[in-house]
Parts: sequence; C-alpha cells; structure tokens
Amino acid sequence: MPHFQSEGYEIAYSIYGEGPTILLVHGFGSNGKINWVDTGWTEELVSAGYRVVTIDNRGHGKSEKIYDSEAYPSSEMAKDSVNLIKFLGVKDVAIMGYSMGARICAYVSMTAPELVKCAVFGGLGENMTVGMSSSGVIVEALMAPRLEDVTDKTGRMFRVFADHTKSDRKALAACMGSSRQKITEAEVSAIQMPVLVAVGSEDEVGGRPEPLAALMKNGEAFVIEGRDHMRATGDKQFKKAVLSFFEQHYAV
Repeated sequence: MPHFQSEGYEIAYSIYGEGPTILLVHGFGSNGKINWVDTGWTEELVSAGYRVVTIDNRGHGKSEKIYDSEAYPSSEMAKDSVNLIKFLGVKDVAIMGYSMGARICAYVSMTAPELVKCAVFGGLGENMTVGMSSSGVIVEALMAPRLEDVTDKTGRMFRVFADHTKSDRKALAACMGSSRQKITEAEVSAIQMPVLVAVGSEDEVGGRPEPLAALMKNGEAFVIEGRDHMRATGDKQFKKAVLSFFEQHYAV
C-alpha cells in the first residue's frame, strides 16, 4: 500500500478504479480492506464509474501505530482524510464513513467543506451528538489478557472484532480513549452539503438516523432494516441507498 505523511504520521491508502473520487473512511478497529473491499463496496462503486480511495486511519491497518490518546480525537484524525484529499490533488470529492469513520467524515465536512460535494454517515446516527458511555468498558476489553476475561456485551463485541482483524489492541485502546468525542447539534447543523445518514434498525451503538439527519439542512435518513452495528456494513439495501444518493448528488 502507498503511504503519505500527514501531521507527522505515516498514513496508508489505496486507490481503485477511475472517475469522480469517493473517499471511504473505515470504522474503529477496522481498516480500508476489511471495511470496504471485503464487503464489496469498492467493487460496487468502481462498477458504477467512481474512483475509490480508502484510507487506513492512524493506529489502524497499515498506518502508523500511536499509543498516545491525544493523537486520536476524531477532529485530529479527520486531518488525515483532508490531507489525503489535498495530497491526491482532487476537489469536490464525496466522502463516506462508517461508525468512527462517520464521525471523522462529519469533521471533514465541517472543517473542509470546500473539498466535499456530499457525504454519507453510516452506522452512526443520533449518538453522534448524544455521546456514548461505553468507551471505558471497550478499553478494558481490548486490554484484557484473554477474550474469556471479557464479560461486558459491548466490550466483548469490539474485542472479538479487534482479534478478528489482528489489530494492534494497544493502539486501539489509545484511540478509543479519545476518538468518540461528542459533536454538538449546533456543529452538525452547520453542515450544508447533502448528507445521507444510514443506520441499521437494530443498531444500539449508532442510534437512530432520523434525529441526526433532521439537524442538517440537506440531511436524509435511511434505515438499514434488520441489521445491527456489525452486520449493516456490507448490506445490499445500504449499498442501493448510497448509490441512489450518489446518483442524485454526485453523478458520474
């Protein structure tokens, strides 16, 4: 994978296809390949005529591992996505993030609106502004000596995923310590570009999409029926909704 320097860190990325550029930002504990390639997203978007760029967020995948929580607020991680867009020399990109990636994309939308044509926030709805209280148990789960030592349902879910992706759990624990910073309703309301908020109907982690979409002038909500936080990522109805959204706001 190619790398570039962002804020002093080595950040990995990949490029697929040709056409208008869509930047895909993965969720916590994942990486560009697992979140977007293995779920069929890159193939779907390339087939639709887009150039797809995936980024491995700092601390994840092939990017540099950092063990200081101060490096991981979503507002700081968003700088890597903005810097990658500028590094590639493209403007008016579409961005899509899942879970933590959705929060990162929100900060990209707020801090560099001149670069973003439209955005998709997947797997994170009302809890983007409500905030979450489970960070502590997730950190404990990640640092537990064995999976068998983890009893908390949410913590266990994230630990299983981290083990599955063979992630650096120490780096993820540092990331979890600060990456879930709360975004205020006023900040979200300032986002002007079209945004699709898509969350699974059974997703207790992300919360409902409608309240978040309603805060934005050009927000749209989509419920991924029958899916929870982990099983919504590659869902066919999710893909169909996103392709329709891009056709309307970011046509090839």
